Amino acid sequence: MAVMRPVKNWTTPTLVQMDLVLYGILEVDEKSQTVTSHIWIRMGWTNEFLTWNPSDFCGIDRMTIPRSSLWIPDVDIEEDASDTGTIHNSPVISLSPSGSVLANTRQRLTSTCLLIITLFPFDKQRCNFTFSSMTSDAETIALGTASTDTLLTRVSEQLMVTRGEWNLDKIEIDYCSKNRSGCQSSLVYTIIISRKPMLYVIIFIVPLFYFVLLDVCSFFISEARGEKLSFKVTVLLSISVLLLILKDLLPSTEDRLPMIATYCVGIFALVGISVLEAMLVGFLYDLDGYCSNAQTPDDAQVDIQLEVDFHKESDGAEEPPERSSLPLNRPDDRDLLRLILEEVKTARREAGGPEEDERRPGCYRRLSKIIDSVFFVLYFLTVAGFLTYMNVVWMTQIISI
Repeated sequence: MAVMRPVKNWTTPTLVQMDLVLYGILEVDEKSQTVTSHIWIRMGWTNEFLTWNPSDFCGIDRMTIPRSSLWIPDVDIEEDASDTGTIHNSPVISLSPSGSVLANTRQRLTSTCLLIITLFPFDKQRCNFTFSSMTSDAETIALGTASTDTLLTRVSEQLMVTRGEWNLDKIEIDYCSKNRSGCQSSLVYTIIISRKPMLYVIIFIVPLFYFVLLDVCSFFISEARGEKLSFKVTVLLSISVLLLILKDLLPSTEDRLPMIATYCVGIFALVGISVLEAMLVGFLYDLDGYCSNAQTPDDAQVDIQLEVDFHKESDGAEEPPERSSLPLNRPDDRDLLRLILEEVKTARREAGGPEEDERRPGCYRRLSKIIDSVFFVLYFLTVAGFLTYMNVVWMTQIISI
């Protein structure tokens, strides 16, 4: 194996041209901040000692020789987090009469990538594949490309077989970068991919909007039936299930809360406040019913006093009264007390019966209806404002990308 750089003048750097084609986007892991893709790399350079005239050798203009027989630039991907078993180097390389050498490599690349998911699921990610040499500087190896970024993007879109939930937007190329050791020749491929948001819209955004709409409509359920509070609690539990699903998708490394998480937490808080309001209104409604069915202490005192007076009069009348000259049909004292007692009980039943209580609700029930009406207006305006704000922020951030 040749270990010396194939140049006649050691001050001349070797130009290594590298083209990257993306065959597929296999996986994007937000938790571990890695992207797994299938790539094809074509690397070309010039060996100044391997040149010939094709006419002198029976018109041979292309040769394939074992890879281990020639010097190979030690160019690697800095973001590579995969093992060596995923790299498939071609066992032979191609050699042309001018000394141009072509080597092909296929790799299932797992690379580290800083994934910013603030706009999830409408996010775009920029992942860098940095090619550089670990042992050679810019005076020894100069990196470049044989094709433009536009051509590589078009070829990748045509050859890409699997994309998952991602679309390839563009491939950008940066020919030189700085690192800690100074100026080192490097080639940076920036892969710009965008997520397909339709599935997440269907399973997250639309159900949450539907749940908050159901919560607004639940204000039209009558308190007398006792189903309003249970309905609101069911809606709140359904939103909690969606939050648990979202927790498994999004990483906990974000400094800023993703927009969809803000959306979920905001709706959860609004529905939670609505449940507390329903509990207060139900308490006032039941309190009024309890007070209307209970008898007042003054009325009970009057009934007891009338009963005691009536029994005293009955016990004291042991002998019939003497006949007098008064009219025979004049009622005595016991009859008058009995009549008064019956009249009082009849009047109280008519004034405090259940039908009259339903026609004339008490103060607590009227207060509960006022609170429910005012809260409904404020709740509706708050929900509409929150949804409008989220929509505007989402659209503004998406357009600014």
